[in-house]
Amino acid sequence: MSRCRQCARLAAFRDEIKDRHPEYYCRPVPMFGDESARLVIVGLAPGLHGANATGRPFTGDYAGILLYETLHRLGIANRAQSLAVGDGLVLTGARITNAVKCVPPANRPTAEEIRTCAPYLNVELAALPEGGVIMALGRIAHEAVLRAFGAPLARHRFAHGARHEVAGRIMWDSYHCSRYNTQTRRLTATMFEEVLRAAAREVS
Repeated sequence: MSRCRQCARLAAFRDEIKDRHPEYYCRPVPMFGDESARLVIVGLAPGLHGANATGRPFTGDYAGILLYETLHRLGIANRAQSLAVGDGLVLTGARITNAVKCVPPANRPTAEEIRTCAPYLNVELAALPEGGVIMALGRIAHEAVLRAFGAPLARHRFAHGARHEVAGRIMWDSYHCSRYNTQTRRLTATMFEEVLRAAAREVS
C-alpha cells in the first residue's frame, strides 16, 4: 500500500505537497493501534497537515484532538494527545484507519477514489473477528464499511448514534470529529464520548 499510485489525482496531489513540504510523509497512511484489537475506528481520509504529514491517522490535525482525548478518557489510549510517530502513544484494544488512505484535495475524495481504495480497507476489516466492533466517523466511512462486508446501504442508514449489525460485527455511527462539526456544535465532546463509550462497551 505504501507505494500505491492507482489514483492519479491523489498521487499528483501528494507529489505537489511533498515538493512544498519535503519533510511530510505524503504516502498512503497505514492503520494504527493494537494489532489484536476488537474495536476499529474508521475515518474519512488523512488530513493535509495531519496524517499526511505525520504518517499516523488523526495525528497532528484538529480532528485528532477530540478523538485521542476521548480515547484517553476511556482508558484506550495511554495519553491524550497524538503528536507524531514515535511520541510513545499506545492504544489498547483499538485500531484507527481511514476509508481513503491518501490525502485528497479539499478533503474530498471522489467516488472513484473511494472505490479504488476500498480493497485496502476491506483487508483491514476482514481481520476483525466476528463479535468485533466498528465505529464509523461520518457517512463516507459508514458506507465504506457496509460495502466492505457486502451489506445493503438502504438497510443501514447513517445517523449519529445509530447501531447496526453487519456480517457478525457491530457498527456504531458518529458524526466525524472534524473542526467544522465540533465548532458548529453539530458534534459535542459529550455526544462523541457517548457513542465511543457505547462502541467500546460492546467489544466482546
